[in-house]
Amino acid sequence: MSNVETKPLELRCGAAVDGERPAGAARVDVLTARDVPLGGPRAMTVRRTLPQRARTLIGAWCFADHYGPDDVSVTGGMDVAPHPHTGLQTVSWLFSGEIEHRDSLGSHAFVRPGELNLMTGGYGICHTEVSTPRTTVLHGVQLWVALPEEHRDAERDFQHYAPETVRIDGAVIRVFLGSLAGHVSPVRTFTPLLGAEIVLQPRAALTLTVDPGFEHGLLVDQGQVRLADTLLGPAELGYAHPGIDALTLTNESDDTARTVLLGGTPFEEDIVMWWNFIGRSHEDIAKARDDWQNSSDRFGAVEGYPGDRLPAPALPNAVITPRRNPPRH
Repeated sequence: MSNVETKPLELRCGAAVDGERPAGAARVDVLTARDVPLGGPRAMTVRRTLPQRARTLIGAWCFADHYGPDDVSVTGGMDVAPHPHTGLQTVSWLFSGEIEHRDSLGSHAFVRPGELNLMTGGYGICHTEVSTPRTTVLHGVQLWVALPEEHRDAERDFQHYAPETVRIDGAVIRVFLGSLAGHVSPVRTFTPLLGAEIVLQPRAALTLTVDPGFEHGLLVDQGQVRLADTLLGPAELGYAHPGIDALTLTNESDDTARTVLLGGTPFEEDIVMWWNFIGRSHEDIAKARDDWQNSSDRFGAVEGYPGDRLPAPALPNAVITPRRNPPRH
């Protein structure tokens, strides 16, 4: 998915300074979303929880949009024209609906509920995302992962994976990246990551063993879910600091709750994010923008989309300033 804000923020993101915490203590910070329209007279609105002032990364997860349930007969659904990416991987995960994906690698695939589409932008790629005519309600998440310095110019790649369903303690879990509850995803990432959909039955409680070197974020799609001692509502993301070896999720409602659990080792590099690009300096971003505007071979071309490319917004007339995660206590 493209970041289609007309004036996207230019961010320099960096690792926080870690501090000592009591062993096993699970402190949870609550991150709220802001609404971002995807554009057009019947804009589909997404709820963005990353990046924000309170937190820019969770592991290498650097961007999280949560959308729907969206009645496409009212909004027109999703129609994102060819647009570029650098220095990142895109992760598409749906709860309902269907999205057609095309990219300059030549991939033509569909995003369906319970199936992962992961695209590696690396040095440069472009793609389109369009909800299909079969879609009546569109609902899901779109996530980005920052690539580390040694791999930020990686070759274009596309992976599709349908994880098996794991049932445990009143929960249904689908692990699409990393490992959890005894299941390991084979999908390649460039830093240690976790990504899983967790559906909790009414009043169910689930304790999961996790990597204490990871930080975690639990995004609630529906229901009221308690993460450790903190209650989270729909569209809220609970951030759990590193240093814990178990997470307890409790559905506090009489209805089914659905969440997405993200995790990873703290990302220790400074990165600059602007529009659909991730680099290490303002010059990196300006060069990527120029290459896209000038239709260079860097990004290739998408075949089969009946429309024009998205033009890049104008660069801000400002010096990039550091914008970091808050210190961990």
